[in-house]
Amino acid sequence: MTPSTPRLSRRALLTASLTVAGASALTACTKGDPAVAPAAVSASEAPAIPTTGLALVTVGTAAGPSVRSARNGIATALVVDGNLYVIDAGLGVTRGVADAGLPTDRLKAIFLTHLHSDHIGELPAFVMWNWGPPVGGPTEPIRIVGPGSASELPTGFPTTIEPAVPGTRATVDAILAAYAYDINIRVVDENRPPLNEMLLVDEIALPAGATANGTSAPATEPFEVYRDDHLRVLATLVDHPPVFPSYGFRFETKYGTVVVSGDTAKTDNMVTLSEGADVLVHEAVYLPFYEKQNKYSREFVNHLAQSHTTPEEVGEIANRAGVEHVVLSHLAGVATDDEWAAGVRSTYSGKVTVAADRQVFVL
Repeated sequence: MTPSTPRLSRRALLTASLTVAGASALTACTKGDPAVAPAAVSASEAPAIPTTGLALVTVGTAAGPSVRSARNGIATALVVDGNLYVIDAGLGVTRGVADAGLPTDRLKAIFLTHLHSDHIGELPAFVMWNWGPPVGGPTEPIRIVGPGSASELPTGFPTTIEPAVPGTRATVDAILAAYAYDINIRVVDENRPPLNEMLLVDEIALPAGATANGTSAPATEPFEVYRDDHLRVLATLVDHPPVFPSYGFRFETKYGTVVVSGDTAKTDNMVTLSEGADVLVHEAVYLPFYEKQNKYSREFVNHLAQSHTTPEEVGEIANRAGVEHVVLSHLAGVATDDEWAAGVRSTYSGKVTVAADRQVFVL
């Protein structure tokens, strides 16, 4: 399906490249290997970001803090009536958002699923490079919504650096402290608004019964963490040991609903969060890639299985939740798009897309 393909319904999605749907699968290919999709959609291939309606952009789709991947680090964006919302800030998010032509001057909020480095590593650059009019950034406050402190490390994890368990607020405060000299200079020299007054942190309160060393993702009804005139955001705890707390987010708009899983193993909380969603953006791990290589221990492979979701399990979640379209992102392991999609299709009959960087979906 190309950007010029007519929409068949409000829920029909326009994608920049690969869409896999039942038996009529289409594959976006690179030269020389018809089974491998491009890591990124070029600017000429991607549709323009609409100024009205809802668009989903998979800015970066790689898993883990690695520069070996051709994909950018994990980051997802929503544009609602021209207003920008970013979920996670992995390596490459700053350039990826710019290359995708996203409206950074109307950046309203940043949502952090958890505080693993591959999800927050480029948060400092993203806010500094999109700060104020000189660089086309916003002048109004930006909400940063993310986890509070875990309160304690998991049992058996010694403290290497203090404070051992900072939450989102302490993380943002540390960024501001690290760039204090630069901020103080640019506020006067370039007439930028004080960055410390622009970054407003909302830490997500832990649901009852959730602990770092007990039940990290108890059965939880989705709860509201953000609302403005354009969308409502709900969250739930997800299961990503040993990292706690970890959240998935549900974005509800008048145009449709998009759910972003964050990092998680298969959990019923994701079924509840995803119920009836138009699009589920879900992480995935391809375990055969790790199992067939001697350099990965059985213990490591088991850890991946306990902390992430296989394509087959993603399909089960989507099927139970009645999701219309699954978009695989945060891809751990190497597989062809056909292999990724086949796992999902084995347990789910809806539309499946293996995301590329900067791919655009218009609802």
